[in-house]
Amino acid sequence: MNNIDNQTLERRFKLPIILVSIVIPIAVAVLFSIKLKDFGIQVEPLSFLPPIYASINGLTALFLVMGVLAIKNKNQKVHQRFMTSAIACSIVFLVMYVAYHLTADSTVYGDIDGNKILDTTEKTNVGSMRLVYLFILFSHILLSIIIIPLVLITYVRALSSRFDKHRKIAKITFPIWLYVAVTGVVVYLMISPYYAN
Repeated sequence: MNNIDNQTLERRFKLPIILVSIVIPIAVAVLFSIKLKDFGIQVEPLSFLPPIYASINGLTALFLVMGVLAIKNKNQKVHQRFMTSAIACSIVFLVMYVAYHLTADSTVYGDIDGNKILDTTEKTNVGSMRLVYLFILFSHILLSIIIIPLVLITYVRALSSRFDKHRKIAKITFPIWLYVAVTGVVVYLMISPYYAN
């Protein structure tokens, strides 16, 4: 494939990347606010999913690091497999995350009695850790929106063999994606004591 064909391939993916980058965050936000029970569909909360999708985030982080190590050792095939696996994990995570939130109410950090309201005692008990949790959560959410087009552009540049441009954007994509994957695990570990309530 020559350079003109590669540029054409990249241009062909431009609109789908833009659409996916807009549609996924909007769809997740809408689905996050909808509960199946609101439509008369009675299902048990899929409470087994959070530790699974947190583990998938951890696996994504591992794949990302292994992929970078593979390319540093000039093993392009292994790099490609790890990065494709990281994308697959991210998709599986997204499906599980949405499925969980369609069936379960959101958990409030520090809500010991499970009434979805933080009273003065609960606020005092969690103290400044709630601010730490909220910072990690909001940065995770914001960067998870930003990472969608970055991952897609990085991947398409590799597919189109535009490795100079791929490397350039991968230097931005990798640390953000790794942060999103790792903080996904951290958010789960911080909120998990309040799930049972």
